[in-house]
This record gives sequence, C-alpha cells and structure tokens, in this order.
Amino acid sequence: MDFTLSPRMQEFQLQLREFLRQQVYPLEKQFDETRFRELLPALTEVRAEVKRRGWWAPALPQELGGMGLTLLDFATVSEELGRTPLGHFVFNCQAPDISTLELLDVHATPEQRKQYLQPLAQGKIRSCFAMTEPDFPGSNPVWMGTVARRDGDHYVLNGRKWFCSSADGAAFALVMAQTDPEAADLHRRASLFLVPTDTPGWRLARNLPVMGLAGQDWPSHAEVNLEDCRVPESAMLGGPGQGFALAQQRLGPGRIHHTMRWIGIAERAFELSCQRAVFRELSPGKTLSEEACVQHWIADMRADIECSRLLVMRTAWRLEHLGSKQAAVDVSLIKFSTAAMLGRVLDRAVQIHGGLGLLEDLPLAFWYRHERGARIYDGTDEVHRSSVGRRILKSWK
Repeated sequence: MDFTLSPRMQEFQLQLREFLRQQVYPLEKQFDETRFRELLPALTEVRAEVKRRGWWAPALPQELGGMGLTLLDFATVSEELGRTPLGHFVFNCQAPDISTLELLDVHATPEQRKQYLQPLAQGKIRSCFAMTEPDFPGSNPVWMGTVARRDGDHYVLNGRKWFCSSADGAAFALVMAQTDPEAADLHRRASLFLVPTDTPGWRLARNLPVMGLAGQDWPSHAEVNLEDCRVPESAMLGGPGQGFALAQQRLGPGRIHHTMRWIGIAERAFELSCQRAVFRELSPGKTLSEEACVQHWIADMRADIECSRLLVMRTAWRLEHLGSKQAAVDVSLIKFSTAAMLGRVLDRAVQIHGGLGLLEDLPLAFWYRHERGARIYDGTDEVHRSSVGRRILKSWK
C-alpha cells in the first residue's frame, strides 16, 4: 500500500493549510458555541470563497457540486480541516451532514433528492440524525422505544431522542423508529424516516449542556420529543426494516471522516504544544522545552499521531479496495485507538500550556471538553474492543 499523495493533492493540502491559517484561524477568537449564530455572517463569507475556489463539499460527487475526491484523498483533506473547529463547517463536509449526504445519494428517491439532498449539498440547509435515546443504551442500536405506527398512507412517530447533534437550526432529521417491534430479526425492526423539523409533533426540548455548556445552532446536541409526529409514507428512506442497515452504512466512511478529523485536532494540539514549549520561559533563559518530561510528552505525541494516521489510511484503502465487510475489524480498530490517541494528545497539550490550556484563548479547551465524547459516540470503545476480540478469536477457532 502506498499512501503517497499525488502532486495535485500535495499542492491542494498546502493551499488548504494556508487558507485555513489566513481565513479561518482568525475566526476562532470569535467562536463561541453558545453564540454561534453571531459568527454565521463571517462564516458565510468564507463559505462563499470556498465555493469560488472550487473546494466546496470535497467528498461529494461532482454532479452534486462537490470535488468528487476519493475516500483516501478526502481523509487527507479531513485531517487538514480538523485543525480548526470551524474547518469542516466552512467546507460543507461537517458531521452529521456529510454522512447524511452520502446516505441520501445512494438511497433517496427522486422526490427525496430534490427536497433534501440537493439543498443540503448546496449548504442551504442542515440536517441531524436522531437515533440515540435517553432510556436505552446507545451501544445497543437495535433496542429503542421510539415507534412509527402505520396509519393509512402515513406513519405516526412517538418517542424521545437525545444527542441529536446539530438539531438546533436543522431543516430535517433522519429519525430511526421501530416499524415492526415484534419482528424475529432484531435488525429488521426499525426504519429510517426523513422528518422536517417544522412537522407538528417534532419538539426540540433542549440543547444538552455538554460538559456544562449547551451549544447553539450547529455546535449543539439536542434532546427531542416526538409526539404524534405524522409523516407521509414517502418520508421513509429505503424500505421497511432497513433502518439498522442504513444506519450502519453511515458509519464505515463516517469513521474515516471522524478519525482523520481527530488526527487533525491532534496535529494542531501538537503544533501549539511545540510552540509553547519553545517560547514559554520557566526562569530567565530556561524554557519548557528543556524539561525532560516535556520532551517525552512531545515524543509520545508524535509517535501516537503517526501510528494513528497510518492505521486510518490503511483502513480507508481497505474500504475502497476490499469493501466494508473485509474492513469491519479495521473500522472498529481505528475508532477506539484513534479516540484514545486524541485523548492522550489533548491531555498532554493542556498540561504543557498550563493555565492557558484551560482558557478559551486557544481551541484546546473546546476540544478537551467536546472530544472526550469520541470514546463514547459511534459505539463505545468497550463495545468496539469486544467486537474486534470476538472476530479475531473466531478466526482462530
């Protein structure tokens, strides 16, 4: 396997890095997840410049207005964009929209493409994904209480969801609900529905206070109540009972997106840590960089990041060339190993910065607060470890 970037991608990577430094990094000082809407006008201008340069939606096919990059090439782009909390949003490849776009591109009907896919690809609207529930463990996605009851040519949805990322301000949601709660096959009980958020019965109860802060608009995680929420039969994505399978389709490429974004975060944290170590004086003429423990931290951070990047790139290669079934173990491996790497790197970065690392003057505090969830969402690390262990031991039997 050769992960050397093509000359075109090498040039694009350098252009991206410089663009982010000039256009996006300065906006971080104004970024506040609780007042995100105040920053939207400035972000909209940067988004327009991204479109003008032909960099919009790098992972989407060209017929949808994207760059049409391969998964491997987009992995590199995702790492670069991950260096700033605003990178993916500016390029219209942010979670959860990017996974929704990929799913709709494969499974949406012509009517659904017109109503949801096209405006989402153009960045005119946003989406959210409603699967996790407060009363049921997210690590068991086939067990949920939300039910969609058939009523003529409509479905009526009732239930509670939470951690619906970016639901505040989203135009529609992908909602997983049981359509056949008694089906013998647990994986065929649920279906996916496209639900406009202005549908009567859809109620955003609150933005969850993650680590003490309830975000606003895109950087938020909502609790949602579905109370006799009535949608037409045409709102179903795919067929009845395909909810679990479709949700899983979001996760393979989605974990490449997430893990490469995490690596971008780790790289930025590493760069900030090196700068801090070199310039922060402990006493006249002596800097942090001369402390053995700091040198060890920097070395460990570098090794952690390099190992994670190679594993993720190998997984992206296997997904592209061998398919999701052959790469199932790899996808789980990168999820829990990269999440753990990110936690270690951020923790060391905060420690190197001392009190400054706790302030919002740098993005470290934001990442430290939000990316702790990396070990929980998209399947807890413990579940992925068990899955990998079972698969490996089964092959030995």
